[in-house]
Amino acid sequence: MKQLSILGSTGSIGRQSLEVVESLPERFRVVALAAGGNIEELAGQIARHKPELVSVGDSARADELATLLRSRGVALPAIHHGREGMRAAGTHPAAEIVISAAVGVVGLEATYEAVRLGKLVALSNKEVLVAAGELVMAAAQKAGRELLPVDSEHNAIHQCLRGGARGEVRRLVLTASGGPFRKTPLRQLASVTPEQALNHPKWKMGNRITIDSATMMNKGFEVIEARWLFGMQPGQIEVVIHPQSTIHSMVEFVDGSVLAQLGPTDMRMPIQYALTYPERVASNQVALDWTRLKRLDFERASTRRFPCLRLAREAMKKGGTLPCALNAADEVAVAAFLGGRLPFLGISELIERVLGRTPRGRFEKMEDVLAADAEARRMAREEVERMSATAAAR
Repeated sequence: MKQLSILGSTGSIGRQSLEVVESLPERFRVVALAAGGNIEELAGQIARHKPELVSVGDSARADELATLLRSRGVALPAIHHGREGMRAAGTHPAAEIVISAAVGVVGLEATYEAVRLGKLVALSNKEVLVAAGELVMAAAQKAGRELLPVDSEHNAIHQCLRGGARGEVRRLVLTASGGPFRKTPLRQLASVTPEQALNHPKWKMGNRITIDSATMMNKGFEVIEARWLFGMQPGQIEVVIHPQSTIHSMVEFVDGSVLAQLGPTDMRMPIQYALTYPERVASNQVALDWTRLKRLDFERASTRRFPCLRLAREAMKKGGTLPCALNAADEVAVAAFLGGRLPFLGISELIERVLGRTPRGRFEKMEDVLAADAEARRMAREEVERMSATAAAR
């Protein structure tokens, strides 16, 4: 039986990870959970799985959780909070597998420490490899461990790569839904509202990932992740728009053969794959309905329509501090757009400004990453003020 720690247990991936655990009770046991502020959800998870350690966002929530558990007669685990708590969950001595599903840089340090300790990391947190890919992959190589991707696109590539040697790969092809503005006339993008951008045609997701899907920055992040996960050169990773989202990604080999991974849009499948790898374990939870598969369409991903995709590629090619700044600036820009302080097209403009101001450099340790992230956020907030003032003066 494998012992698990889940970072971000109350989020979408965390909850679905626990569904997988509950469907395979003879294979997994949860020893640690880390969450933010959803105390009610976390309390239910503790009652069901009885972890030894949990972490929440701050001390007030830790007190709230303890009170809630006592009122329900649930035995209290060790309760931690904040940065130290997330790290404690990720480095729990008994945890053999760590599911990194916390949103944002909050999960970065804990995931890095888990990798350094030689734990098997099932990775869903994009920021880990976008902000600190070189550092994290160096630690994984030193520990002799492979990072197993949970995101459906990278999970699909991982599965397809089992069909050939890495030296036989010509390119990786990441698929994208195209978001809500795939067919919107370019002139109308300047007037896009947050409500329109949050109306994804396929999925209901968190606010930031939904906006990142609308700008296709999420796909830019995935290109950077794929570069680190699979050791590919930037020119070997392409993006195509596939609105049906049935093919999750593809691998093209040097002989022209293409392997594609198809499946339902259900995250429990890639989660189970990562947790049980290299085995494939039977599941009654998910299956592709072939009778509903009528067509498979593909389109080129235009960087004119999606400038964030271009910015991500540029940051990846320059490397060092740039991808970290890209992620930080995007988070600030998306929040400003949702708050009515930036127009939709201002998201990519702000990111480009921050990248232009970011000094080139390499990371030697995790503290360097966190410092660069903080500085990029400071510059991004400064650019929000400038752009807002300029717009108000017009």
